[in-house]
Amino acid sequence: MTLRTLFLSVTFSLLSASVALSASVSVFKDAGCGCCGGWISHMRENGFAVSATNVAPETMDLVKSKAGVTADTASCHTAIVAGYVVEGHVPASDVQRLVDERPDAIGLSAPGMPVGSPGMEGAGAEPYDVHLIRRDGRTEVFASH
Repeated sequence: MTLRTLFLSVTFSLLSASVALSASVSVFKDAGCGCCGGWISHMRENGFAVSATNVAPETMDLVKSKAGVTADTASCHTAIVAGYVVEGHVPASDVQRLVDERPDAIGLSAPGMPVGSPGMEGAGAEPYDVHLIRRDGRTEVFASH
């Protein structure tokens, strides 16, 4: 199965999912990334069913591009939930709000790898924003942490 076929099948299955499946999260990540595992654990602890697919580092750019993630909204992993893109270390509460509110958008991003975000816990937590990525590519602050 090609990456394109895999990505499209996951995306379309989630787009047509019922409410019961809206809590399903498909994560694309580099096998060597430890913080991605921390974020996946955070999502599971908050009631999301998560599946993860390890992809080669050079393939992550293609995954992000196909999902509508730009360089300024990128982080280390890309997830699909209820037809939305969730890029990086976005808290589960923000993902749940996205699913509940269903805005006309591509999804959410926590650009970079902010210390203190889910999966990036540690000393020296820094404030960070989660951005809503609009379909025209514009972003706006969705939540501040």
